[in-house]
Amino acid sequence: MAKALRQVKENIKKVDIVLELVDARLPESSRNPQLSEILQNKPSIIVLTKKDLADAVKTREWVNYYEENSVPALAVNSLKDSLKSIERKIMQVLSEKIATQKERGIVHKRIRVMCIGIPNVGKSTLLNHLVKKNVAQVGNKPGVTKAQQWLKAGKNLVLLDTPGILWPKFEDPLIGKKLALTGAIKDTLYAKDDVALYAIEHFLKAGPAQLQERYRLEESDMEGSTIDLLLAITQKMGFRDDYDRASERLILECRKGKLGNYTLDEIPQKIE
Repeated sequence: MAKALRQVKENIKKVDIVLELVDARLPESSRNPQLSEILQNKPSIIVLTKKDLADAVKTREWVNYYEENSVPALAVNSLKDSLKSIERKIMQVLSEKIATQKERGIVHKRIRVMCIGIPNVGKSTLLNHLVKKNVAQVGNKPGVTKAQQWLKAGKNLVLLDTPGILWPKFEDPLIGKKLALTGAIKDTLYAKDDVALYAIEHFLKAGPAQLQERYRLEESDMEGSTIDLLLAITQKMGFRDDYDRASERLILECRKGKLGNYTLDEIPQKIE
């Protein structure tokens, strides 16, 4: 992580703009504060990836929230959205710089774009889609991209892929649970039952029907504590009292969207 962070610092001066990729299911919790410090005054766009797994209404609200706070943003499905939508946003943000270059007679110069984000946020998947080749390593787990690489995308962009960078300590334990649930943290580094209990707590508030339907739970099951509910889910899965195994299954099903689309982060309330 330290080496990757150093490489980002070294290359930030070489690029025209930065795409800061965040998970649409937890836009703020998946922003690395160390990367935000490095960006300083460099033009940047927040790209909410995996919008197909997040609550569509809340994703639109998050994009509007960032835009209203003068932070350019857009949401994408890394496997389906076109290069044009991202390129259009980049051109919009860099419009003044591009106009100045044209006045100086500089045309058709490729825009250098750095892609940064935490592990497993979908950088490599998006880059492969944009360059229309499997040039960036992809895996549904953190730590797949090991080194930086430049990739041509269309006629106007050249993209710099970087390894996912996670900050060393979470001040808020809740952020750690959110990142673990969505797959940004290696599965060997957290207690699965803690994360599963957090997931159950979230769905009890945001979508209890989805939880009940997925695991064929009775109304009486829904009235107990989150621990009781985890035990009930364990039984329904046929794992008897192996709640660790049930916790792992629950986490994987959340990641795959088996309990429906969801967003874990709430937009900050305006202070009047």
